[in-house]
Amino acid sequence: MSDRPDPSETPGVVDFAAMQWTRATGAGLDPHEYRRVTDGLASVAGWGPAFLRTGQEHLRRAGDAGSSASAGAHLLAAARWFHAATLAPYAEAARAAAAADDALGRALAVLEPGARRLSGEGFTGWLRLPRSPVSDAGAVGTVIVVPGLDSAKEEFLDLASALLARGLAVFAMDGPGQGALAATSTLVPEYEEVVARVVDALGVPRVGLVGLSLGGYFAARAAALEPRVAAVATVSGPFRLDWDELPQPIRDMVARRTGGTDGAREFARHVDLTGLASRVTAPLLVVDGGRDVIPGVTNGEPLARSAPRGTHLSVPHGDHLLGNARSDWLPRLADHLAHALRGTTGGRARTAPAAHRE
Repeated sequence: MSDRPDPSETPGVVDFAAMQWTRATGAGLDPHEYRRVTDGLASVAGWGPAFLRTGQEHLRRAGDAGSSASAGAHLLAAARWFHAATLAPYAEAARAAAAADDALGRALAVLEPGARRLSGEGFTGWLRLPRSPVSDAGAVGTVIVVPGLDSAKEEFLDLASALLARGLAVFAMDGPGQGALAATSTLVPEYEEVVARVVDALGVPRVGLVGLSLGGYFAARAAALEPRVAAVATVSGPFRLDWDELPQPIRDMVARRTGGTDGAREFARHVDLTGLASRVTAPLLVVDGGRDVIPGVTNGEPLARSAPRGTHLSVPHGDHLLGNARSDWLPRLADHLAHALRGTTGGRARTAPAAHRE
């Protein structure tokens, strides 16, 4: 059982901040700053404005910074805070998402001038190249990072860093209904079509995919239906959703991202990998947290069991997105994708030894 507050209940601000703690700090928010900001909140309604103000303060510090390194660090912090502002219902969520997108672009312009913005039908994001490619010909492969229901490309910067460190190029994206595109589009289950357009835009013969939370479903579906996916990993990805069992706050969130309750119910009906799992033939790593227990959500173990080259890594103390257990899965996931894209991974489906409890 999960030891976090029951997601079927509408939480007060103290419980809400506690629920978001490992996600926020796992995404790179300074834990002490997070405590200072959330301790000052009187209600969940104040979450968005407070986080937006904190991001704006980092923008001010970036403008006053005495070096490009300091400016870039503050701009990355601003991007994280602006994105985190969208995690609670907030009338100006679109403004916060746009601010996160802008801050990330400004940070990369300072820190990684070689980063390139790519946009097309249903996607936008940044292509980042490793500073020290393993191969003389450049990156050893390209990985697309796929966000989930209420996440965005600004949330998984540490994952991108781990992949870049292994000589991989990284395209961190927002798709329909996500991040910078949330205000102008809605979620679509046919994410393989989005991935196909991304691969076309990247101009590479094959890619790796890593999907987080609902992005895990998107990545697995794309891996089953898009032949250019050569490696895949999921983190806290659902195998199936049961709309009638989902907690009301999650239903509300899906409704906001799909244009209403009817669209949300129809979208949830499509989130089912039962008929697709066996078609995921690329090397697959499925990461689940033992404390990630949400009514109506079947976690990823059936996907790993059904995929011909699937491996299941269960971290007993891990929560949703495993922000409380980064060292238990992040290095292994990055290695999995690097090895698979180099062609050094193979073997049949298996279950990884569970990580030790803390």
